[in-house]
Amino acid sequence: MPLARKLLLIILDGQPWRNARRLMGNLEGWVQAGEARVWRMRSVLPSTSASCYASIHTGVTPQVHGVLSNEMLFRVSQPDIFSEVAKAGGETGAVTHSFWSTFFQRAPFDPVRDLDYDEAEGPIHHGRFHTMAGYNHQNQMTPSDLDLFATLTMMTERFGIDYGILHTCTLDSMGHRYGHDCTEMDGACFTIDAQLAQFLPRWRKGGYEVIVTADHGQTDRGHHGGRDPEMQDVAFYWFGGGEGPEADTLLDQLQLAPTVLSRLGVPIPETMKAAPFLR
Repeated sequence: MPLARKLLLIILDGQPWRNARRLMGNLEGWVQAGEARVWRMRSVLPSTSASCYASIHTGVTPQVHGVLSNEMLFRVSQPDIFSEVAKAGGETGAVTHSFWSTFFQRAPFDPVRDLDYDEAEGPIHHGRFHTMAGYNHQNQMTPSDLDLFATLTMMTERFGIDYGILHTCTLDSMGHRYGHDCTEMDGACFTIDAQLAQFLPRWRKGGYEVIVTADHGQTDRGHHGGRDPEMQDVAFYWFGGGEGPEADTLLDQLQLAPTVLSRLGVPIPETMKAAPFLR
């Protein structure tokens, strides 16, 4: 049976709440026009990238799934969005950092085997990954976000995926290099907002509900990982139907996975204890 809906999850790594609301003019324009809604969402602790990725997709804390740092890379054992969509007969796609393939498909990540695959057995049926190998303060090693958005669009139109995720590290890398209160970050947010805007109406026309959010925030010094609203709080933009909470509701990142599954009409596993917030 087909799933109830189709949905795309866009993760803009490392964009704090304040920069999303100040600098993402296209996203905010759609909110102002009534075509999208936005809430504040608080990440898990530690507010470290890999820890947040695993929690976003499993709905459990890092203390449960065990990914406590960016150096702890293994196949996560808990049910996740990919596994449950595949189990329900849906087709999945990912255009992300390689950590997502490691956590939810197989480990260790082998670039020759795993950078690009189409595998009928899933749980990630169509994967297009990048590693950022060699990343440091002088060299970001990030692919163009336009290319990532186009690749996800290809998946929706060539394969008709039911659930797709796109994850880009551009803003996180820029934040670590320059901080978040600077002209460089102003330009980076302006650029990614404009590039995303080229594709979002096309996804909506293709029948997809769309979430645009971040895994964690970042301080003006370019740091995250700890317990601070600057490091934990992100914007959660929703393009879709149904009812949501009041505008001033603080969302919990553990609610994201069960919310996605509920929108797709996929049964929520018992391990995901947080309540969905979209109906």
